[in-house]
Amino acid sequence: MKTHYQILIIGAGTAGIMTAAQLKKKDSSLEIGIIDPSELHYYQPAWTLVGAGAYDKQKTIRNTKDLIPTGVEWIKEMVVSFDVDNNSVATDKNTVLTYDYLVVCPGLVNDLTMIEGLQEAVDKGVVCSNYIDPEYTWKQLQAFKGGTAIFTQPSTPIKCGGAPQKIMYLACDYFRKNGLDTKTKVYFPMPGSVIFGVKKIADTLLDVVKRYGIDFKPFHNPIKIDAANKKVYFKMTNTQDNHCFVTSDDTAVRHLEDGVVEMSFDFLHLAPPQTAPKFVKESVLVNEAGWLDVDLNSLQHKKFANIFGLGDVAGLPTAKTGAAVRKQVPVVVDNICKLIQKKVADNKEYEGYSSCPLVTGYGKMVLAEFNYKNEFIPDPKLKQMLVFSSHKEHWRLWMLKKHLLPYLYWEKMMKGEQV
Repeated sequence: MKTHYQILIIGAGTAGIMTAAQLKKKDSSLEIGIIDPSELHYYQPAWTLVGAGAYDKQKTIRNTKDLIPTGVEWIKEMVVSFDVDNNSVATDKNTVLTYDYLVVCPGLVNDLTMIEGLQEAVDKGVVCSNYIDPEYTWKQLQAFKGGTAIFTQPSTPIKCGGAPQKIMYLACDYFRKNGLDTKTKVYFPMPGSVIFGVKKIADTLLDVVKRYGIDFKPFHNPIKIDAANKKVYFKMTNTQDNHCFVTSDDTAVRHLEDGVVEMSFDFLHLAPPQTAPKFVKESVLVNEAGWLDVDLNSLQHKKFANIFGLGDVAGLPTAKTGAAVRKQVPVVVDNICKLIQKKVADNKEYEGYSSCPLVTGYGKMVLAEFNYKNEFIPDPKLKQMLVFSSHKEHWRLWMLKKHLLPYLYWEKMMKGEQV
């Protein structure tokens, strides 16, 4: 194994593999190394469907070795620290690797310690999460016979902010199909003020919420879980302007002191709090919020010109999705190639594009595409699928999610093709 690379990439996830593959397509002579200890690579966007019994998890898994581009060296170690002054990183095996250019894209990590009792609740099987084990979510859904079902998310940024809603809508459809809807009360307490940041999408989702009779509770930040008694506690973040879009008798809800709300549950799905990996969070590369401090448009680090960051670890005010990575990678690749040619890294074309496929039931989906300004920017190619209003539910969008997107991911994106 070499110890110096022209380009060193941290992370063999979506961003890392795509960046390496597109760089090699630009110039096959580039000396590139990818650092990642994981033997397996997951297509996580499909885990929403796995959690609802609509997709086989095994189809979301590939061997990392089969995805590493030809001519790229895979270093099966874990980065533990940076030495940016000497253009080097250290690994858990005491290896020191140096670079000319560094691409930081290790993704993010779940941090269950940020909610009191969450780790215990997961260990005991009281809480399910598509982010942790989507197959267990499906198992719990099948075992549910009615009662109070709660879906929630933390105040931290998370992978695809719409994912906690997707499983909720699928669960509601499952309840309806299995005659459990009349025996079930569904709550969606969440920290935010709106159900979605893009108004056109939010309007559609509020109609979906009303259709399923979901009690949407904004300004509710989860802070504690009592696994033994099946209770979850929230801190209200805005006591003056809190309301529900669907009213109920709230028999499962108790308001305690200091804006704390107690809710009893029979079924609880939770997206865990998520942060940058420890070696990134504790480095000089992050902003005040603990995410990689990069330029919003060029993805170049704000302090270190030979470092770029993209994907979930990047401190960008847009949704952390594979769709965002799809638009970020060409910008990073172009800028690195320009620096190699002694030119200025002046590509600032990334404008915050992200996409959230919001499944609203079995066979139905809304596709939210947006930018930093939360403007709705649907892809013109959708018209080729005869989808002219992607902010509304459509069966063809479900087919896109379940069949076309996985194909594009494995056969195009992972091979360095721009789609």
